[in-house]
Amino acid sequence: MNTTDRTLTRNSQSAPSEQLDRNKETVRAFIDALFTKGDLGAVDEYLAEDFLNHDPPFGASADREGMRAASALIRTAFPDWHSEPDLLIAEDDLVVEHFAATGTQRGEILGVPAPAEGRSATLRGINIFRIRDERIVERWGRLDELGFMRQLGGAPAQE
Repeated sequence: MNTTDRTLTRNSQSAPSEQLDRNKETVRAFIDALFTKGDLGAVDEYLAEDFLNHDPPFGASADREGMRAASALIRTAFPDWHSEPDLLIAEDDLVVEHFAATGTQRGEILGVPAPAEGRSATLRGINIFRIRDERIVERWGRLDELGFMRQLGGAPAQE
């Protein structure tokens, strides 16, 4: 089975609200540790060993090391990067996160150099995480990479 063809399926019984809250807290803590604080060890703490990223950002690999590399890429170019969930919704073993992440570009990213004075940018996106035993086992997501690159001057402005 091609993993990119997988569909999200729902369990027939809903998880108890305490479990849903724990699942949301797992996602919130992971995002805060990895992307806002830049703690690359969060990959080992929050992602299952068999983690699969169905939509890896910025050309990263689909495994845990790809998430670590994506965070390192962002944090190197944007040392003050801050990712804030606007919305977390949990159902069964899934958590949906809508977010806005912001920072000041201080280093090159994806071939786009930083200006000497820095440049503010915001990346918006949505992620769906599957949780098992309080670890993240899968991620699906869409990031506004084009809008992000436009802010950095790495893509033509929208007309």
